[in-house]
Amino acid sequence: MKKIVYIDMDDVMVNYQSGIDRLDGKIKQKYEGQLDNVPGLFALMDPMPGAIESIRKLSEYYDLYVLSTAPWRNPSAWMDKVKWIQKYFGDTKESIFYKRIIITHHKNLLTGDILIDDREKNGAMDFKGEHILFGSKKFPDWQIVTEYLIKRTLG
Repeated sequence: MKKIVYIDMDDVMVNYQSGIDRLDGKIKQKYEGQLDNVPGLFALMDPMPGAIESIRKLSEYYDLYVLSTAPWRNPSAWMDKVKWIQKYFGDTKESIFYKRIIITHHKNLLTGDILIDDREKNGAMDFKGEHILFGSKKFPDWQIVTEYLIKRTLG
């Protein structure tokens, strides 16, 4: 039986800054200090380097789920995150993340083995399994995370 791995989106799977960089100057000014609330922002983002390939590889070894948080005051973000997953991983039953997207502000409530997240907020710090802090010195990028997780399955 494969172990369960939850993967965060923003700044783990998705390059958050790439979406900000695509915003018009007037929009940035209007939403200054609250860019998370720009409608459609999350649809503008690119994948993090190596994320798509690494996730496809890890799906051979682990049972993968998306575990993300969306801004409370930006309902389009919730929809845009699903659309982003469908764009990069497909929307058919064969997709790695078909009906495997969880959006919550309480990541600690889920049961699983591993959480890959770049922050300790929204319950990530209290997750009962292993928390891989993406972007840290130990896990700076997808190559290192993938190597670590594959070695972990091989014993």
